[in-house]
Amino acid sequence: MLDIQLLIGFSLSTLVGYFAWRVKALAFSGAWAAALIGGLIFGLGGLSYALLLLTFFISSSCLSHSFARRKIQLGEKFAKGTQRDWTQVFANGGIGAFLVFIPIFFPEPILPWIAFAGAMATVNADTWATELGVLSQKSPRLITTGQIVERGTSGGITLLGTLTSLAGAVLIALFTALLTPQIAFYISLIIISLAGLMGSLFDSLLGATVQAIYQCPHCSTETEHYPLHTCGKKTRLKRGFPWLNNDLVNFISSIFGATVAVGMVIWT
Repeated sequence: MLDIQLLIGFSLSTLVGYFAWRVKALAFSGAWAAALIGGLIFGLGGLSYALLLLTFFISSSCLSHSFARRKIQLGEKFAKGTQRDWTQVFANGGIGAFLVFIPIFFPEPILPWIAFAGAMATVNADTWATELGVLSQKSPRLITTGQIVERGTSGGITLLGTLTSLAGAVLIALFTALLTPQIAFYISLIIISLAGLMGSLFDSLLGATVQAIYQCPHCSTETEHYPLHTCGKKTRLKRGFPWLNNDLVNFISSIFGATVAVGMVIWT
């Protein structure tokens, strides 16, 4: 039975990955990574896990393409564009692919499911904040000091970005609550929403403190691009650890969101 479920899971995720590649939501490397991760999550986790993954992927991809033109001037800030590559796919879905293995070895399925929901709420919240927060009319402020910074600066937050981050988390939380009869609806809704928001804010905190941020000496512009800026000149490390890029920050933040969700369920 599991073999059939895995076969169906990989078949469906391959179709989704191919379609996403065709509409340019994923790069080619992102498409095969999505087929792999999606296949594991679909095949081992079942429809509930698949629904949360698809909710994240579809909503975030739609936002990326809907506001691409309005964000094009910020392209020099971000290391990646609207087409997600394999590292972005693994950063957002890697922890989920790991969590679906846990119920195979341990009889209690609720905690891995809650952890998965917390991780998905985090990456959805962070993506929504990134895609919509840069559209705020007000300049962002650094999460650590409150200093006004340029739009697109890692660690910069706005009220709009925070609210859209919460909205992204609530969307995942809503489906989680509907699919988790073991826990009261409103408790699931609150826990996953808070976990997603906290995970997104933790992502901003890492972006403001330890994430690798570079500077182009030619343009005097702060950027995530390495080793070359969009102008073609070499960038130099301005702050953070050189090995801690945005993809790794996203991955760590998803673990944080998953941990917060599990901790709150245990506490309640």
